[in-house]
Amino acid sequence: MNTAQERTIGIVAGGGQFPLLFARAAKAQGYRVVAVAHRGETNAELADLADRCHWVRLGQLGRIIKCMRREGVRETVLLGTITKTNIFRDVRPDLKGLAMWKRIDAKQDDAILRAVAGAMEEEGIRVVASTGLLPELLFPRGLLTRTGPTAAQIEDINFGWRMAKEIGSLDIGQCVVVRDRVVLAVEAIEGTDAAIRRGGQLSSGRAVVVKIRKPCQDSRFDLPAVGLATIGTMAEVKGAVLAVEAGQALLFDAEATLRAADRQGIVVVGVEERPDGGLNF
Repeated sequence: MNTAQERTIGIVAGGGQFPLLFARAAKAQGYRVVAVAHRGETNAELADLADRCHWVRLGQLGRIIKCMRREGVRETVLLGTITKTNIFRDVRPDLKGLAMWKRIDAKQDDAILRAVAGAMEEEGIRVVASTGLLPELLFPRGLLTRTGPTAAQIEDINFGWRMAKEIGSLDIGQCVVVRDRVVLAVEAIEGTDAAIRRGGQLSSGRAVVVKIRKPCQDSRFDLPAVGLATIGTMAEVKGAVLAVEAGQALLFDAEATLRAADRQGIVVVGVEERPDGGLNF
């Protein structure tokens, strides 16, 4: 990423707190921030944080590019959540968005984001890493809670890791829920919280949740993310362990999230894969 004196930074924003955190960090470092926000998804507070904010509907790729070019944006990030089920009910594509959509064979997350990034870069707008200004959000390695996993839970983490990498390689999802080396739920379009609820209801209070970056995933965008809401969802179904790929995922509200996990007796651990395929905790 270039220096603040040389560049305005763009944000193509979905929902959640990540666009807000990024805008604050960019402003604190002297960047001029231009945001393109999605109606029905992006927090309205982003308009107050950004120097300029343009609102679009899901699918309006041509409008996004026009806004960025008009504002002189040469570098942008893609961040925040989009309600995936809205692709079936609330998409209003413009001509550029429709043309891109028709070119994608499999309408999976990474394929869509790569196509969006490619279309922007064809127009001279470089897509850069979403964690460039906020490296402190990357999930750390090791045990993060007072209580560690049992031997049986470590076996489930190892098993769940392999299963998550398999579904991730197919660009299906980033998360699996397991117990006793049985897959109870696989994340797909419904998202992580819904997968945790489905798997947790089947686990009788001993679910192990494993969340990873998909092997095919472009690390510039759509990194897996967990936070206070994730712990809340696990607490609903008495989930036991949250294992997340260290350095390849985001941890929001870290202190509050880990305090909540300790209160609920939930183990939280950052996992790293070794070159030999084993896991470090």
